[in-house]
Amino acid sequence: MLSLLYQEGPSTEGIFRRSGSAKTCKELKEKLDSGAEVDLACESIFVTASLFKDFLRNIPGSILSSQLCDKWVSVMDQGNNEEKIKSIQRLIEQLPRANVVLLRYIFGVLHGIEMRSEENQMNAFNLAICIAPSLLWPPVSSTPDIESEFTKKISSLVQFLTENCCRIFGEEINSLFGEI
Repeated sequence: MLSLLYQEGPSTEGIFRRSGSAKTCKELKEKLDSGAEVDLACESIFVTASLFKDFLRNIPGSILSSQLCDKWVSVMDQGNNEEKIKSIQRLIEQLPRANVVLLRYIFGVLHGIEMRSEENQMNAFNLAICIAPSLLWPPVSSTPDIESEFTKKISSLVQFLTENCCRIFGEEINSLFGEI
C-alpha cells in the first residue's frame, strides 16, 4: 500500500483529499481482512489512500499513541524549531518499534508527495489536514469545540513533521522505498 502511494501519490492531484469509492473500499477491506490476495495496483490510487487512512484509524490507541496525546499536542507550543524537533524525537522514542517503523514510511510517502506539491496540489498543510485525524486522536471523546481545536493542533504538528521529516527521522527517509 505504502509503496503504491509512494509511487503514484506525488503525481496524483488531491491524493488523500479525494475519497475512493465507498463500495470498492468496503469490498477490498473485507478481502484484506479475510487474508485474500488483493492487487491494489489494479485499483484507483484514491481507493488505496482511503484504505490506508482507514487502516491507520483502526490502530488501537493511534499510531502516535493516545497515551502521549497531551505531549504531542503541546509540542507546537514550544520554542524554536530545534526544540520542537528534539521534543518530537523524545516522543518517538517512547513509541513501540513497529509504530516508529511505520511512521518513517508514512512520512517518507508524505515527504515525496509534498516535494511535488506544485503538480499534486498537496503541500504539507493540505496533507496534514487530510491525514492528521488518522494519526492521533484523544483518548476520550469531548465537545465538538474541543475536538476542533485538537484537530487544528494535530494538523499543525503533522505539517511540521512532514516539513521536517528528514531532520526528525534522518536523511535516509528519502531512500526507504529504494529505486521504485
